[in-house]
Amino acid sequence: MDQKKYELELIKRARRGDRQSLDELATLARERLRTYVYRMTQEDDLAQEIVQETLFEMCKALGKLKSNDRFWPWLHGIATNKLRRFYRTEKKQRNLAAASAKRKGSAADRQDGLENLVSEELKGIVSTAIKRLRVRHKAVLIMRCYDGMSHSEIAESLGCSEFSTRMLFLRAKRALQRELSRNGFGKASLLTALVVFGKMTAPSKAAAAKISVTAAMTRVGLLAEAAVLATSKTAVASVAAAGVITAGTIVTPSILPRHEIPRTTAVVAQFGINSEAPEQHWQYFPDGPGGAIILRAKSGPAGDMSRREVLQNEYANYEYYRNTAHINNHRMYAADLSVPILPTDDPAMAEFLRQVVPGSREIGQVVKKDKCLMVSYSRNGEISSKPEAVPQRTALQDHVFLHDWTATEVDHRDEMHKRGWTYFRIRGHLNNQEVFGSGMIPFVYATSREKGPWLKLRVGDDITIVDTYSRANVSEDSSDNPSVYRGGSFFKGLARPWMGMHTIDTVRRDAAEASIWFETRYLADDRFAEVEMDCEGVKVVYKINMQADVIDEITFTTDQGEAGNLKFSYFQSIEGTDRSREFSRPDIPRRGTSPKANPGLLWLVHLVEDSFE
Repeated sequence: MDQKKYELELIKRARRGDRQSLDELATLARERLRTYVYRMTQEDDLAQEIVQETLFEMCKALGKLKSNDRFWPWLHGIATNKLRRFYRTEKKQRNLAAASAKRKGSAADRQDGLENLVSEELKGIVSTAIKRLRVRHKAVLIMRCYDGMSHSEIAESLGCSEFSTRMLFLRAKRALQRELSRNGFGKASLLTALVVFGKMTAPSKAAAAKISVTAAMTRVGLLAEAAVLATSKTAVASVAAAGVITAGTIVTPSILPRHEIPRTTAVVAQFGINSEAPEQHWQYFPDGPGGAIILRAKSGPAGDMSRREVLQNEYANYEYYRNTAHINNHRMYAADLSVPILPTDDPAMAEFLRQVVPGSREIGQVVKKDKCLMVSYSRNGEISSKPEAVPQRTALQDHVFLHDWTATEVDHRDEMHKRGWTYFRIRGHLNNQEVFGSGMIPFVYATSREKGPWLKLRVGDDITIVDTYSRANVSEDSSDNPSVYRGGSFFKGLARPWMGMHTIDTVRRDAAEASIWFETRYLADDRFAEVEMDCEGVKVVYKINMQADVIDEITFTTDQGEAGNLKFSYFQSIEGTDRSREFSRPDIPRRGTSPKANPGLLWLVHLVEDSFE
């Protein structure tokens, strides 16, 4: 009887209650799990603990296994979840650092006999790089490269779709490449590093000699290639919800009655229902690409009643149509919920957006990074002119960005948008811990210079997050050394209307920057829309108020169920607010330590997983 048939028969008998078979299966599982978990942790004592807990869970829940041939993916899933819970609840960084000296000897014993395989320096670099990866990144690399599991088997272990697994594997490779690059290793070193790690964590010299990682094993088919993109439920849903992306075009849905707004994926939504009208675009970046954007766009011939214009300058959001200038709370957004791609966008990010929403219209890219950068281009049907980019320091006073209509003016703004800024509160819970916070949010560029954004967030009894947009940190009450981050790190994934884009576009572009796939959909009355993101084991769902242009709520779900939510509230009137305590701007002292890299939107995931460094 071959090994696979033997294992299936063993599992079958164990599920029927045969004690001897269960003991034999546990012995077999222990050997296989020990190597997998050790590679995840590089800690002998911890690996033994996780294996023991996994085997105990296996014995209790074996009857729940749906199919005998899915035993190994099922068991890997139990071990992975046990480890993730350990890291969340036991404060990974402090505990592992404190225990590293004690466990160093056992790790050295394990590597006995393998010292001549690679140099100590290289082993140290590779080991450190793997340790710095997130749990799910390590899990997918180990299952695929050393345990020989297929993407479908890994998907079953991790509780996600095969497409998500392939994306996770791609992200894991990129994360490992980033860690290796810190020590001067290029992309070509990835396979070498994987082989080195496999050998140094093998249970014996004989097992180490058999380790081989090929390029074919690490291939996902260029984001699972077009075939995966076309057949993925996530991708299909994204296409159905978002429609055809219209890079560099403008939509003014509030001007038209709702029944006139194009909502079909077959129509390119630009300035309304006329997708063939000639257009002109001006985009100004006073602080350079990546900063605030001031813009104006025109569609249709001059003097024509169908002519539409959008002006979003440093003071307000205007939409001009049929001799009426509307002043709105919200920035423009595409009625078909497509995502704008800017000429100044990083090419990799632009390509990612085109993959999330296939059918994106091409727009030329500019490479200038100057402050006070003016970009202009025109479009006629499907043909766009090459964007022209020039430094222009006085553009805000230029007639292009001034309200120059002789028209009836209708102001739709509420009190806080007329003021140009407001205070906000955050209330919620994460992993049974209370979360509360406050902050200030400017709505237009002009007020952002006087009433700059800031955020204070308290999580449970220990963690405090502060961001003044110039400096940011995360502190724990039990430590005197807060982690320092770049200013603005904790506004990623949040509304930033003063930057010049609608909240729904800001959030999705933040997701694209972090290579996070998303789906977008209107809710029942169209006043709200949802953005659902797959963040490597944590599902994050945004509820966005489209007319107020703010986030209403963020909900988090893990494989253990709902992990919590954050509810946002905004002050129409600021009379009576306590500006001496709750709404006092925080002061972060300057420190000599170098700030950590901006975690991007994933800071919210780190918050749920309790994995801040």
